[in-house]
Amino acid sequence: MRRLKTVVFLLCLGPLAWTAWRVPAAVNPVEYVTHQTGLWALIFLLITLSITPLRRITGHNELIRLRRMLGLFAFFHACLHFLTWLALDHQFDLGAMWHDVVKRPFITVGFSAFVLLIPLAVTSTDAMMRRLKRNWARLHRLIYPIAILAVLHFWWLVKRDITEPAIYAVVLAMLLGWRIDAWQRRRRTLA
Repeated sequence: MRRLKTVVFLLCLGPLAWTAWRVPAAVNPVEYVTHQTGLWALIFLLITLSITPLRRITGHNELIRLRRMLGLFAFFHACLHFLTWLALDHQFDLGAMWHDVVKRPFITVGFSAFVLLIPLAVTSTDAMMRRLKRNWARLHRLIYPIAILAVLHFWWLVKRDITEPAIYAVVLAMLLGWRIDAWQRRRRTLA
């Protein structure tokens, strides 16, 4: 498992390396970095959400050990996305940033998703799991509204061709549909 985690960790760094490699060729480097980091945050969120269904479908229970790392990579890319927007797009002008959050709905939902991700990242350690007990699982269910907000953020950002955000919305709908179905089957079994 240790080798697998190392390989997955290195693969997870790939999008950052690719983005850094492509920045010099970008017409608008700030926009490119903002888009890429946001896109990879969303992709890692969806990959994280896919671990439980994949584990149940394939029977490979060791996949669950990758979920935390993948979730933290989602947070990592979300942080880069936010910092690019804050530092490069707004040059740390908090007033302009706040104006953007209030005036532009796609930024409002994106910012909300980012803020909701913070407690998940902070409580992702084994010590926090032990400390929070059952509340840890309740808190980490925030991943579902976060993913919905992230897809909505991307959808509202796109002005014309919504094909790409629609694909992510379908993937998210499938992942959430699988969970709802599994939850209903579990309820019927217990009843």
